[in-house]
Amino acid sequence: MFTKTKFTLPLSLLLSAFFAFFEAGNYFISWLSAALIFFLGLSALHALWHWAGKSRKLFFIIALALILRLASAIALQVFLPINGYPDSEQQQAGYVFYDAYHRDTASYELAQSDSPLLSAFSQKDHTDQYGGLLFLSASVYRYLSPDAHRPLLIALIAAFSAVLGIPFLWMASKELGGKKLALPATAIFALYPESILMGSSQMREPFLISLVAITFWAFLSWQKKNPGFSLTHAKKEKNIRENSRRLAVKNKTLWALALGFLAMLLISPAIAIYQLIFLSVYALLSKEKSRISIKHILIFITLTLLAIFLLSSALSTTKLNANSPLGTIIEWSQRAVLWDMYQLERGSGWVQKLFGEMPASIHIPFVTAYGLTQPVLPAAIIEPTTFIWKFLGIMRAVGWYLLAPLLLFGFFAIPKLDSAQTRRIWTWIGLACWFWIVIASLRAGGDQWDNPRYRVIFLALQALFAARAWVTFREGTSAWFTRLLAVEAIFLAFFSQWYASRYYARFGTLSFGSMVAWILSLSAIVVITGIIQDRKKTL
Repeated sequence: MFTKTKFTLPLSLLLSAFFAFFEAGNYFISWLSAALIFFLGLSALHALWHWAGKSRKLFFIIALALILRLASAIALQVFLPINGYPDSEQQQAGYVFYDAYHRDTASYELAQSDSPLLSAFSQKDHTDQYGGLLFLSASVYRYLSPDAHRPLLIALIAAFSAVLGIPFLWMASKELGGKKLALPATAIFALYPESILMGSSQMREPFLISLVAITFWAFLSWQKKNPGFSLTHAKKEKNIRENSRRLAVKNKTLWALALGFLAMLLISPAIAIYQLIFLSVYALLSKEKSRISIKHILIFITLTLLAIFLLSSALSTTKLNANSPLGTIIEWSQRAVLWDMYQLERGSGWVQKLFGEMPASIHIPFVTAYGLTQPVLPAAIIEPTTFIWKFLGIMRAVGWYLLAPLLLFGFFAIPKLDSAQTRRIWTWIGLACWFWIVIASLRAGGDQWDNPRYRVIFLALQALFAARAWVTFREGTSAWFTRLLAVEAIFLAFFSQWYASRYYARFGTLSFGSMVAWILSLSAIVVITGIIQDRKKTL
């Protein structure tokens, strides 16, 4: 313990002294409050790094991830009021997200009031339906920042929370594929731009991102540490000691799993439910004698998505009894989806034009597909805006357009795996990733901010699946990754021309329908050519 304190305490005091310069109120209080968070966070990261095996590569990934999130938090706080939009109240206060601004302001008001902090769970606040983050933020402000509103303290906690998941994903990756999988998976998890932005903001996503990683590791560890009591003959005493140790480890992982799900429930029950479903199916597939095949799951997901789209298409014309449980669920879904669509249509003239040209029944499928492309890289590059927003837009888009081809290529990499059981498990991980991505797209209504932040919650699974694809690509056993990159290049080229024609008159205008037809035709040529080449190799 002394060895840990010897380094973490001076480092915490030094970092917090710099951090406090950017906070409001009394400098001494700012320094002490930040120092406490730094000390607890750095101590936890040091202990987790030691527990994960003290890998030097893991240490540098953790350090770089934390530095990027802290630097981003400070930069956003300082430069948004200067280079953001002057008519935006949240940007002038140093917040990227309106939800963060609204919830953080509400939490400070709660901390300053005479109301008990537990009232956070009973307040009707649309930016924090469940009260978990509101309670945490209000607690920090009441006990660590009573004299001034210091949003950077919450961003600091979010940064450490986001980074705490890295050692757990490292250990989970090693369970699934060894160090060759752990390094790329952890690097993607730590350095993905959307995750860095979330980890530097007062949002719930950085907490959820790490909780998904923690619960997945705990589940894998619990599944592996089966005590299997075997007390026989001369080895009886040795087996007792070994089984006792394994049982103790198993109990710890069960506690980690339970506490992880409890924290999820306080922040977002929907995420806890999805993670529980994912782990339950994973457990069934990992059994050698499981009768559930990946075909059954694929059929189930396909039918579920089809049902969602059919139901969504009928939302605007169907009237249900709101007093029934089904009617209540449908009504809530209807309002949520249609509101997001309305927000997208109201904020975009070309979406209004397209909606007017297409049947109402395909509005939601179109918006969902459009959400899969968000944030659109050509738009981030071409659309005029301030420097800070252009930088954020480009970095977020580049991250997604590098990750998406790997997530698609992952399915082409699965046949290269050795055992049928391994192929089933990785297929399920890939399907779970894309099912969530589609659900996030549907729920976010194609919004360029909500869609990516919903999507990134399950970054742990996406990082694992993308890393599995990257390992296969590095082994040179499939040409489909370069073909998928070619399809993406076609998409980006046409959309670049389309966006350029909207803002610069010297570029010729191509209708949206014609552009989509060209993209689909050229992409089909790439795919068909690839299939023909592969078949020639097998002949």
